[in-house]
Amino acid sequence: MKNIRIGMVCPYGWDTPGGVQTHIRDLAEHLIEEGHFVSVLTPISDDSVKHEDYVVNAGKPISIPVNGSVARVLFGPIASSRAKQWIASGDFDLLHLHEPAIPSLSLLACSAAEGPLVGTFHVSTPKKKAIYAIGPILEPIVEKLNARIAVSELARSTLKDHFDTDAVVIPNGIDGQKYANAKVNNEYSNGHTVGFIGRIEEPRKGLQVLIDSLSIVARFFPDVQFLVAGPGDSSEFTKKLNPQLKSRIKFLGLLSNEEKESFLKSVQIYVAPNTGSESFGIILTEALSAGTAVVASDIPAFKAVLENGGSGELFKNEDSADLAKVLVALLRDDDKRKRLGENGRLSAQKYDWQVVAEQIENVYEMAIAGGQRVTLASENRFWSRR
Repeated sequence: MKNIRIGMVCPYGWDTPGGVQTHIRDLAEHLIEEGHFVSVLTPISDDSVKHEDYVVNAGKPISIPVNGSVARVLFGPIASSRAKQWIASGDFDLLHLHEPAIPSLSLLACSAAEGPLVGTFHVSTPKKKAIYAIGPILEPIVEKLNARIAVSELARSTLKDHFDTDAVVIPNGIDGQKYANAKVNNEYSNGHTVGFIGRIEEPRKGLQVLIDSLSIVARFFPDVQFLVAGPGDSSEFTKKLNPQLKSRIKFLGLLSNEEKESFLKSVQIYVAPNTGSESFGIILTEALSAGTAVVASDIPAFKAVLENGGSGELFKNEDSADLAKVLVALLRDDDKRKRLGENGRLSAQKYDWQVVAEQIENVYEMAIAGGQRVTLASENRFWSRR
């Protein structure tokens, strides 16, 4: 594909950890390396921090509950005005809008623009009455898209159920070599280590499920270390812990990208105990790329990534005893753990950006085939106002 000007919209706060933000950042940087121009419009909580040159600050996000989590998004007339200004000045060949069907910056940009528009849908959620109530508002906006991408079959099903429209499935991408070649950190690899990364105060990330398994695992492996990384207050977890187990769990806080890569490469087992509302599981693909044995709850999204147990072990969702059983068996069996790690590493190759970005660029080519460029919709053009 020839080099083009791409406007990308991130709906969530850029400086808040999340799979969507990571996907957009990595995709933007991969496309820039290939010679494309990319500008990312996004909410930013702390505008005093310097961000990537390609990032455009649309304003401070607010927190709203979404799909069992809290999303930091930006909406309203000021955000709409900034989106229009960005579109008008961008001279874009194409807009790539992430999550354009939730109240966010992406929805505002999609509503304001005409021309080649691509939408990526990340969320997986069952039908809800609220969706039906605002469906008539959202459907015309979703229908404006020239092409639709879903990051998984679950996200595709959500789109079909809510809007009776379809999408091509292209998974989230990762730079697999970063994880495969990461430096092993002895702090994380010494002894029997089990790792977790996630927003620790968010119940659906399942940290409590993992912690509840510790008493059983520690009976068989008294030296076991549960290493927990991610933002949030750990005090609620530690004060409920048996005092004899407190030394078996360590909270590391938020890791840098390089520290995260090293963490995933170093731990003996990575656990994803998420309880639901996941459409993909990018952290799984990162751990798989590192060659680390992965254990995950048997929610549909994780079963898909782990190929129904072919590239990682599954346990019964929200069942700490079953998780403990799986962990003990893996910690006992070095050969199986290594074999699982190798199977996972090979499986993760299909998520590498070299593969995923090519699929996305094929969608871009289809969207721009008509030769149009991105403009403001006629009712939004500044010169049409009276």
